[in-house]
Formats: sequence, structure tokens, C-alpha cells
Amino acid sequence: MEKITRFSSCTVVIPTTDIDTDQIVPARFLTTTTRKGLGKALFADWRYDNAGNPRADFPLNSPGAAGCQILVAGHNFGCGSSREHAPWALLDYGIRAVISTGIADIFRSNSLKNGLVPVIIDTDTHRGLLGTPGAEIEVDIDACQITLPGGRQVAFPLDGFSRYCLMNGVDQLGYLLQQSEAISRFEENRPWKP
Repeated sequence: MEKITRFSSCTVVIPTTDIDTDQIVPARFLTTTTRKGLGKALFADWRYDNAGNPRADFPLNSPGAAGCQILVAGHNFGCGSSREHAPWALLDYGIRAVISTGIADIFRSNSLKNGLVPVIIDTDTHRGLLGTPGAEIEVDIDACQITLPGGRQVAFPLDGFSRYCLMNGVDQLGYLLQQSEAISRFEENRPWKP
């Protein structure tokens, strides 16, 4: 997992509410156990027509979306089934953070475990971002805040463990492996050895 402390990017906006994980990455793409290449499947049923051609009216296909690493989405993003492929597809496409007023719990958890930053903000700030695609935003993991155009800072919730993992580029298993010496010492000194 890549270390993330702070990054800036323009935004791409998909204002639809209740975007579920099957819309993020349709089930037919779940046959892989690798992340590489899943970016092509991101929003596949919305991005492409039946012949596989990009739809000009879909936000990710607009010229201004190229290189945007922050997705501003409608409320309740990532609802539906528990599918780790959804954050994988976003990350493989190049999205590093999703901003919304509500992000589904399982999607949020899967995102944090894979290095995608889920940013939950207030309704007024969200409304402003929905209306300004391409806005330049800074995401600061250390301070748990975003900086908007004009300099206004808005806090977002992030638990300490997730913050540590993002800033150090480790997932849960990586964190446990970092504790191997302490675990071994505990096992050697515990009074109830078998």
C-alpha cells in the first residue's frame, strides 16, 4: 500500500445518490483476484455503450476528468454488497479519495484497508463541490481535513488506526507483521503456556 499523508487533485463529480458496488464494478468483472486492470471496469455499465464505446455524457469520459484523483459522489456511496473489487477498481483507475456526505460502512472499511481515502463531509460543503467539477482540493490525512479552493478547511472523520495505516503505507496484516517481535516476547513470557 502506498504511503499517503497529503495530496492535491482536481475533482470529478458523479452526483448520483445510492451508487452501489455493482454499479462501481459490475459483477461480471469479479472473476479476478488481482487489482491490476480493474480500472477499465470502473462504472463499466455507465461509462460505455453496448458496443463498448465511451459515452460522452458520463463524467469520467469528459476531457476535464483526465488525471482527477478525487471523486465527489452523491450520498450513500458504495452501498450494496461487500465487494473489495469496488475500491480496487477506483484505485486502479487513479482515484485516491471519494468525497460524499455518506459512504457505506463496508465500502468505507474496504477502502481504508486498500489505501482509498473515504472523506465524509457536511451537506453544504458537499453541495458546493457537486456544483464545481474540476475544483482543486487538498486531502490531508495527518490533519484529517480537506482544503477547498479559497483555502477553507473542512474536517473529516478518520480513526487513529486507519490514519496510521494510510500514513505508513501498511494494511492490517502489515501492521500485525510489524508487531512480530512484541508478539514473540508476549508468547515467550505468558504464564499460561501450553
